[in-house]
Amino acid sequence: MARIDPIPLDAMTPDQRRLNDEIAGSRGGGTAKGPFALWLRTPELAEKANAFGSYLRHGTSVPQRLVELAVLVVARTYTAQYEWYAHAKYVEEVGLSPALAEAIRTHQPPVIEKEDEKIVHAIATELSVERRLSDATYDRAVALLGEQTVLDLVTIIGFYTMVAVVLVAIDVDIPDGGARPLDN
Repeated sequence: MARIDPIPLDAMTPDQRRLNDEIAGSRGGGTAKGPFALWLRTPELAEKANAFGSYLRHGTSVPQRLVELAVLVVARTYTAQYEWYAHAKYVEEVGLSPALAEAIRTHQPPVIEKEDEKIVHAIATELSVERRLSDATYDRAVALLGEQTVLDLVTIIGFYTMVAVVLVAIDVDIPDGGARPLDN
């Protein structure tokens, strides 16, 4: 059970309700979920996080397939149940292998065929697990993806790490009482 309940729609201020509708509308409708439901307590934070998160997912030089791969690595590292739940559903849609996602979910060494996926997995793992990025991995990434894409990717990983920490600290529930997809 989450440590902080979302604000009920009928208890929201007009500004919170406007932001809820904006956030929920861009993410499937209804009410804001996950970290956004919490951040609505501070409307300015919710608005900025929504804009930044949307930009990072859809506006950078990083292809959506690689964004989702990086997010899954971060979610798994932090055992961020809601983050995994919210992003694993896009695996096939963005062209990632379900076997790759399952290997990440179950802590198995993934078999990765595409070079860009290998380097994104390496960067996300090094930053999430080792809390550093080696020169060798950075140099390989720049050679393969380019400097701007590496910078965008690292920023995406940083944002979703922040999201994971919030979700884990508040123990945000999976919608509709769903089963937690990640073991510890």
